[in-house]
Amino acid sequence: MTIPNTEHTSRPWRIHEFTDDFRLEDVWALPTPGGPDDFPQLVQLIASGDLSENPSRVARALWAIRLKVGELLGWDAEDTGHGRVRPTIRDRLPADLRDTASAQEFDTLPFTTLYMLDDEFAAEVANRTVHGVMHIGWVPDGRGGYRGQMAVLVKPSGLLGSAYMAAIAPFRHLIVYPPMLREIGRAWRARAGDPPRTHA
Repeated sequence: MTIPNTEHTSRPWRIHEFTDDFRLEDVWALPTPGGPDDFPQLVQLIASGDLSENPSRVARALWAIRLKVGELLGWDAEDTGHGRVRPTIRDRLPADLRDTASAQEFDTLPFTTLYMLDDEFAAEVANRTVHGVMHIGWVPDGRGGYRGQMAVLVKPSGLLGSAYMAAIAPFRHLIVYPPMLREIGRAWRARAGDPPRTHA
């Protein structure tokens, strides 16, 4: 579920040092309860995800359409990616963060890892529509445990990027993210050996 942006902005994340020119799009609480040492498993779970396997058929169709349109219009061409259209955030990182970038790579998602710490992970994606950052944090839940938290930060690329973000906003919030987060929760429970939840 979405949570107030202050749940991200009020925490002393390192990402704040490098994204003052990005807009915080939204913040999501992840259904991933755990202990203090479980964060690397959450990052690995997310990095191994595949948007084409979203539990929602509508979301899968939208992703397929986005890929096809991007291919036809050249939105995702290699010469429009990191370091070409705009500098990557990695160029802004101090050595203590840059040296952690290889801690986790993505299997299929179009992200490049920026850094990974004990309770914080960030990755970026850049194309002709937007420069985006996915930030994952591991936060106390107030009951002695922890849970995951995901923030999405964006910097649209001109009028095209602004129009694109406005157009996809309702789909992201209503169709794409809810089933994706439920699937993350299901996979997280399965990893811990919990029985699957049933719904009436």
